[in-house]
Amino acid sequence: MDLLTPLELGALHLRNRLVMAPMTRSRATTDARPTALMVEYYRQRAGAGMIISEGIAPSADGLGYCRTPGIYTPEQVEGWREVTAAVHGEGGCIVAQIMHVGRVASHYNKPAGSHTVAPSAIPAKAKMYTDQAGMQEMDTPRALELGEIAGLVEEYRQATLNALEAGFDGVELHCTSGYLPAQFLSTGTNQRDDAYGGSVANRARFALEVMDAMVAVAGADRVGMRICPDNRFNDLADDDPQETFEYLLEQAAARKLAYLHVIRMPKGRVDNIALGQRYFPGRLIANESFDLQEAEDAVAAGEVAAVSFGRAFIANPDLAERWRARLPLAEFDIATLYSPGPEGYTSYPPAV
Repeated sequence: MDLLTPLELGALHLRNRLVMAPMTRSRATTDARPTALMVEYYRQRAGAGMIISEGIAPSADGLGYCRTPGIYTPEQVEGWREVTAAVHGEGGCIVAQIMHVGRVASHYNKPAGSHTVAPSAIPAKAKMYTDQAGMQEMDTPRALELGEIAGLVEEYRQATLNALEAGFDGVELHCTSGYLPAQFLSTGTNQRDDAYGGSVANRARFALEVMDAMVAVAGADRVGMRICPDNRFNDLADDDPQETFEYLLEQAAARKLAYLHVIRMPKGRVDNIALGQRYFPGRLIANESFDLQEAEDAVAAGEVAAVSFGRAFIANPDLAERWRARLPLAEFDIATLYSPGPEGYTSYPPAV
C-alpha cells in the first residue's frame, strides 16, 4: 500500500490516502454562509482522497471566530450544497466537521442574541481576533444548566441531518482544540457536580451522547471523530488525558465509527498514535507535520490507514498529483491564511 492506494473507511470511499485536514480559513459571510469563493476552494482540492471541511457550527451559539460557517439555516445548507456538488463533480469525497466552540469565542464574532456557553463558567485565558475590535479576551462563558444539554445534543443531530441534506458524504465530530466536547472531557474546564462532571464516565457523557445522535442520523459508517489527547490549545488542561481518552476511545470503538482522526503530539504525555492504533486499527487517520515521504512510510508499514495534511493543501491544491509526479511543493503565505478574499485562498495554481 502507498498514499495513492484507494481506501474504504466504512461507507466512505477514498481514491487515495491523502486526506485534506480541516482548516478554518475565515472566508464565510458574516451570517455564517459559505460563499462562491469557498465553492472554488474546495473544488480545487477535490483530488484529495477525502476532504474534511473546516469546522462548521451547529448553531449560532457554536460560533466563536470571525467569518466561520454554520449549517443551521436553510441558506447555509444551500451554500454547502454548492460546495459538495463541486467536489463531487471532480470525483471527490467530502465530510463535514461539526464544531461547537463553546467558551472559545468572542461576542464580537457572534450574532446578536447568541450565547457563549460551556460546562462551567471558566473563561479561556487566551485572546481571539475580531474584525470589529482587533484582538480581544475570550468571553466568560455561561455554565450550561443540566436541562439545556439535551438541546445541545439535538443541535449536533440536526447539523448531521443538514450536512447529509447538503450532500456531504459523512460527518466528523470535532473533539479537540479546546472546543465544547473537549471542555466537557477535561478536568480543567469541567467542574460540574452532576451527571456530566466528576468521573471520566460523566465527563465523556456529552461527547458520547453527541456521537450517538450523529450515528443515529448518518450511520456509524459515515461518522468519524477527531481527537488530540493532552492538547492544551485554547487553555485546555486535563489531569489524566491517558485515562480520559482510553475511556472515550473504548466507547467510541464499540460504536464502530468509520474512522478516528488523531493529531500526534510527540512531546505530550500520551502517545496519541499508539492510542489510536489500539482502538481503531485499520481506521486511523494521522495528522500533524508529516512530510509526504514520512506519510508514505507510515501507510506502507500499516501504522495508519491515511494521513491528513493541512498546510500542504493550502498552497498545493493538486497535492496528490504532485506526489504522483514527485514534483516539489509550493509554500503557503501565512499572511493570507485568514484574510478575506481570494489571495492566498484560491490563488495557488496547480503544478501543471
